[in-house]
Parts: sequence; structure tokens; C-alpha cells
Amino acid sequence: MRTHTRRSFLNFIDRTATPAETYWLHVNRTAMACRFEITLPTEEREGVAAAVEALNEVDRIEGQLTVFRDTSPVSYINRRAAQGPVEVDRALFELVAQCKQIYSETSGAFDITSGPLTRCWGFFKRQGRFPDATEIRTAMDNVGSDKLILDNDSLSVSFATEGMEINLGSIGKGYALDCVATLLRDTLDSALVSAASSSFQAVGSGGPDRKGWVVGLRNPRSKRARLGVLELHDCALSTSGSEEQFFEHQGKQFGHIIDPRTGWPSTGISSVSVVCESAAMSDALSTAFFVGGLELAERYCNTHPETLAVILEADSEKPVVIGNHRNCEISMLSGSA
Repeated sequence: MRTHTRRSFLNFIDRTATPAETYWLHVNRTAMACRFEITLPTEEREGVAAAVEALNEVDRIEGQLTVFRDTSPVSYINRRAAQGPVEVDRALFELVAQCKQIYSETSGAFDITSGPLTRCWGFFKRQGRFPDATEIRTAMDNVGSDKLILDNDSLSVSFATEGMEINLGSIGKGYALDCVATLLRDTLDSALVSAASSSFQAVGSGGPDRKGWVVGLRNPRSKRARLGVLELHDCALSTSGSEEQFFEHQGKQFGHIIDPRTGWPSTGISSVSVVCESAAMSDALSTAFFVGGLELAERYCNTHPETLAVILEADSEKPVVIGNHRNCEISMLSGSA
């Protein structure tokens, strides 16, 4: 844990502040294999202690959700749920139930049971490999949240088939941001909570006289360029892309985001950013829209108001904006610096 003052990080920019106001308080720690950071305006300097306490919640959540510790409740589910119902606490049960609902609403593009495919393609240990067709078919037999059995009365989880597993990595960071933001709202008027500079939850507007926390959308094809700039006020933003986790096979690139409906890494999209009220939802939907593309994003946003998506297709230089959110203003730069 460290607390310090510095100029804005890459994806967080303040276009309107005077030079004396471009300094912020940053409190951060490493959890869930990334850096969680809480940014406070100078007028919230008394909130540093609250920020430190809120980040303790991230450690607790990681202990619950991780699949990399045998002691976590999720690991216990994966070991036992094929033999019978596993009772869990209400918060975890509701998160798993939410994931199953998102699976249904995205026609299977978001699926927390896709772990066997992640292992099959070598991304579980970040060592990509090209599997044969038999391996993919075998993994697919154990994938599908329709095989995930939830009992509301007993708060239990069970699997329909042996070999299933759940992995909450595609929603866990966003869920942690929501929990941190809930704690901060009890004591602070304004804060920006981030995870890995790809997921953000804005509390308030960034301080007095500001329209919102200003966050830049990085162009996945250039570290020096942005696709656009967003002003966030009490809403969440998450971005998904495969530019950092991939491997090459026979001259072709395969990214880590796998389409659970086909068993193959998703193609056709370079990046997806989603804005909605909940960071858990924006985290999950950015993955779903990366898999399902424009068609899924349009269908979902048409039936779910207050959901905004910015999608850059693989063969396009200009991102597409779908939907809207009342607490987010967007300025597109079309990939310029």
C-alpha cells in the first residue's frame, strides 16, 4: 500500500483544470493480479484513511472469488458442485445468479463456466497454445451456464456434469469496484476507483464545479492515441481487448477472450468499452460484446436503457457508439492522440 500525489495516469485526464489543480491523491494496492487505485481530488484529502480501508475489501473479495487458491469458496464449488449442491453465502450466490442472468441476456456470449476452454487454449496460466479439435470438443461438453443449477432457498450451487467449473474473472474486478464504491460513498463525495486502468467506477463528479471524472479510451493499436474521452459521473466504465494477452500460431494471432459458444478465441473486434451504473455489469458486458459484436451490443442496448458501448471493429479505424448513459458525456477523437 502506498499513498502519494502525482499527475494523472494514462487513461485519466483533466482537460479543464488549471495547472495547480492537476494534482490528485492516489491510494493503491495490488490485488486480483492488477493494481486497484482510488483517486481523490485534493478537497477530499481527509478521505485517504477511508480509501485505505475500502481497499481492504478488495483483498476479502479476492479471497472469495479466486480460482488460484484452494481455500476460496469458488474453488470449493469447483471441487464439489458436480457431486451435489454446495451452499454459499448470499453475496456469492447473488453474484453467480447475476452471471447466469447475463448469460441468458447475452445469448451465451458471457459465460462464467468457460474455464475448461480457457485451460484448453492455455490462457489459464497465460501460456497460450493451439489445441486440437478433440480437446476443444471435450472442453465444450463442460461449458454452458444452462448447466449451472442454483437453488434460491438453500443458496446452493451445483453442476449438471462432471468437469464443469466457474471462473468469475470476467466480472470479479468490476464487482470489487462496486463494493469499494459503496463503502466510499458513506464518507466521500467524490472518488474514482480503478482496476488495471481498464475498469473504473466514478463516485461523484471529480470535485466541485466539474462535470465528471475525465477518462480517455486508449486506442488498442497505439499506446499514444485515444479513441475518445468520457466524462463519468456516478457510473462505471470497463474495457475489453485482446492486445495484451494473445499468442501466434502459423502466422495468426489468437486472443485470450474465447467465444464460449464456439470454443474458439473471438475475432472481429479490437476493443469494447461499456458504460453503465454497475462496474460488475460493465465488466461482464464488455466481454460479452467483444464476443457478440455489434449485433449483440445493439440488441442489448435497445432493451437495456442506460447502457452505452463504444466498439472498435478489427477492420475499422473509427469506433461505433451504441446506446447512451445519462451520467456519461462522450467526445470521440477517432483514434487521434
